[in-house]
Amino acid sequence: MGNILKRIIEQNKARERDDISAVHVEINNPLTTSNRRNFLRKSLLGGISLGGLMSLTIEDSIAQTTANVSRSSSPSDLKITDLRYALTSVMGGSAIIRIDTNQGIYGLGEVRDSADVRYALILKSRILGMNPCNVEMIFKKIKQFGGPSRQAGGVCGVEMALWDLVGKAYNVPAWQLLGGRYRDKIRLYADTPEAKSPEEQLKLIKFRTEEQGYTWLKMDLSIGELKGKPGTLVNSKFWEDNDKNLSQWGDQSNYMSYGNTQHPFTQVQITDKGIEELARIAGETRDLVGYEIPLSTDHYGHFDLNNGIRLGRALEKFRLAWMEDLVSWELTDQWKTMSDALETPLLTGEDIYLLKNFKPLIDNHAVDIIHPDLATSGGLLETKRIGDYAEEHGIAMAMHQAGTPVSFMASVHCAAATQNFLALEHHSVDLPWWESLVTTTDGRPLITKGFANVPLSAPGFGIELNEEVVKGHLHPRDKSYFAPTTEWDDKRSHDRIFS
Repeated sequence: MGNILKRIIEQNKARERDDISAVHVEINNPLTTSNRRNFLRKSLLGGISLGGLMSLTIEDSIAQTTANVSRSSSPSDLKITDLRYALTSVMGGSAIIRIDTNQGIYGLGEVRDSADVRYALILKSRILGMNPCNVEMIFKKIKQFGGPSRQAGGVCGVEMALWDLVGKAYNVPAWQLLGGRYRDKIRLYADTPEAKSPEEQLKLIKFRTEEQGYTWLKMDLSIGELKGKPGTLVNSKFWEDNDKNLSQWGDQSNYMSYGNTQHPFTQVQITDKGIEELARIAGETRDLVGYEIPLSTDHYGHFDLNNGIRLGRALEKFRLAWMEDLVSWELTDQWKTMSDALETPLLTGEDIYLLKNFKPLIDNHAVDIIHPDLATSGGLLETKRIGDYAEEHGIAMAMHQAGTPVSFMASVHCAAATQNFLALEHHSVDLPWWESLVTTTDGRPLITKGFANVPLSAPGFGIELNEEVVKGHLHPRDKSYFAPTTEWDDKRSHDRIFS
């Protein structure tokens, strides 16, 4: 036993020397601000000195080295001291952010898939020195910097990290801070991309349902499937890119490209032959899946509500769980027209920021299901409010999610705390390393047979980063790993939005 304790003490001495060296390097960095430099010097004075452990008894050494095992803290004295990031390769670049405090505990958040991490970094100077436990106050301070879709990535990423941090500070799961949980596991729906053949599609479906145990699927049903099939589309040639595709994610530099043109303004139409072909694809998939498993559809292309109604009527016999984002989310009257015309449930919301922008769709019963992504909608608390408001109007809530396990677990906690929840998207079923980006702090599996496991006692989100795996899957354009971000410490504008 004595040898083990001595080994622990020596390991902690080495770790302490490494930590102190790292602090000295940052202090001597000319880019480090004076405020940050003063904080670091104070932290050295307030911590254990270089030889601190050497003079302690074994008993005192154990007490000192295990003092930080508990994630609970002195919440009223917490202060935000830093915000850093690591850009992963998930979904073309999803940034995990970390908010640090003066007590050594931190929170993890995420900037929505493919959004610029600078949406979060610009907020750093606005939150430094604040108590992270005042989540709602901080959110109201920074929410003016968010907007639709990925423009909200920074605000929502910070809000996520705050709830993870507060849960650790009070030693409770994040769902508990939202009012408690309705469920112990979260039903997932597995995103299933388009395949090149029915055989390949069947392989993807069987992997999800038979091997992974998912009980809800979503498939793409795009007019891209009609490429090279004469007589299926009207006005498509005008919009084709150099590869003759109608890409919804096309040339972002061309403001007037197909992918950047809102649905009513392309005048792309689907012919009866095209409708029949898309119905055939949907029918084959339904035959492969069967009728016990809900099947949702998404990513149709940019065409108007009339063609949406025509396509929707052709698909009604397949009893789809929903048709998603047929037109842009803000066209409330058009959504109402389609909902009145179709029996298939309609759904939108992954690009909507804040409850106030969901209200027109909900108040007018323009959709049957709302579909927020909390990395856009405003974070955990705002998304719960959105779900609660929809519940009062008899509308259910599914949740979009296409990021790392950090935003995934943030969504799991929100879903656990929201009564009218249906299913949460899992967009990375085919990434074998995705789950290993994190480890659970209570030892539970992240996902079991198509359901996410809700942490029943683990503080915060109940996860920690698996550093070596994350480092192995950083995006090629930015291989830094939670490097200092001191250039974002200073506020350079007057932010008040009223006179």
